Amino acid sequence: MQIQAGAPLITSPATNVPPTGQSTRRRLLYLGVAIVAVPVYVADQLTKAWAAANLQPNQPRELIGSVLQLNLTRNSGAAFSIATGATWILTAIACSVVVFVVITARRLGSRGWALALGLLLAGSLGNLTDRMLRAPGPGRGQVVDFLQLPHYPIFNIADSAIVSAAVLIAVMAFRGVGIDGTRVAARHHKSDHPGNDHPGNDHPANNEPGNNEPGNENSGPRPPPNPAGTPQDV
Repeated sequence: MQIQAGAPLITSPATNVPPTGQSTRRRLLYLGVAIVAVPVYVADQLTKAWAAANLQPNQPRELIGSVLQLNLTRNSGAAFSIATGATWILTAIACSVVVFVVITARRLGSRGWALALGLLLAGSLGNLTDRMLRAPGPGRGQVVDFLQLPHYPIFNIADSAIVSAAVLIAVMAFRGVGIDGTRVAARHHKSDHPGNDHPGNDHPANNEPGNNEPGNENSGPRPPPNPAGTPQDV
């Protein structure tokens, strides 16, 4: 068995294997998505069950004066009673959002994105549960809304989570923070200026032998050539 000359005896590990620290951080952030999503989802379902059992439609109750009232309504549309005639389409969109969050969360490298995806997952699952389990039937169920602000559509905790997630995602995008935690400007800088491609490294004058050696007669600046016919000092 012969080994090629110059070949390393110990091969380096695969470059596509993430470092242990980075892998651990991603697992923790993935767990963080669940830590955010589970309590928000449970709170949404418990408050909806309470509202459906204790409130009557169009009979509001004051919770914080006239600022926040409890007013039961059933919504077949999206958040804040939007698109009430597209229940099946909204159900399919909600399923797609849940799958997207679960897959995307594996690349997490930012706590801000973990919080945003956790809220988005909780809100989507909360309203999706109503559409699958409540009347009039699976995929067509009406979502329970019961929180009312002045001059604002009636909503629920799941709706609030979805809107909060949208705001967080907009903030992270404005700051240039990707899902993996890197900034867009930093990635562009690395791609445009690789570390080994310094503009002066490959200049021919710098690589010419003897140009920069101490004591070399040619190392200093050379005088300009004497024009023809001009007398020189003796």
